[in-house]
Amino acid sequence: MKLAEALSIRAELQKKTEQLEKRLESVVKIQEGDTPEESPTDLLSELYQAAAQLEKLLYRINLTNLHTVRDGEPITAMIARKDALTLEINVLRNVLKAATAPESRYSRSEIKYVKTIDTAKLRKKIDTLSAELRKTDLKIQETNWTADLIDTD
Repeated sequence: MKLAEALSIRAELQKKTEQLEKRLESVVKIQEGDTPEESPTDLLSELYQAAAQLEKLLYRINLTNLHTVRDGEPITAMIARKDALTLEINVLRNVLKAATAPESRYSRSEIKYVKTIDTAKLRKKIDTLSAELRKTDLKIQETNWTADLIDTD
């Protein structure tokens, strides 16, 4: 199985556990005299199985990410860079939004605000980081489709 396939299965298992949680929440407490639509015991059993599958799969994915190297760099390092770039871009976008928010002054006697950063330079930095993020993400995706998931059995 390729790493990309395992990531898809991981997403399905995560979605399944979320759905099971909602289904469990709807049947764990009912009005006296009513019968639950589904058996909470069966749903819990299904949840435990899905969680166990997810645990094994996550271990294999993480192990594969650690040991799969592309251009001298493990996928784990690429993922860390992607996460850091995403965080940095989001923070800079929020800062840019704050710096460019329109003022609401009604008269000249009200306090005037001035920017303390070069917004054009900040936009350029965001664009540069976004390009690096796209490049990193593509490299990760390409590697995911070529790397075989490590078997731990």
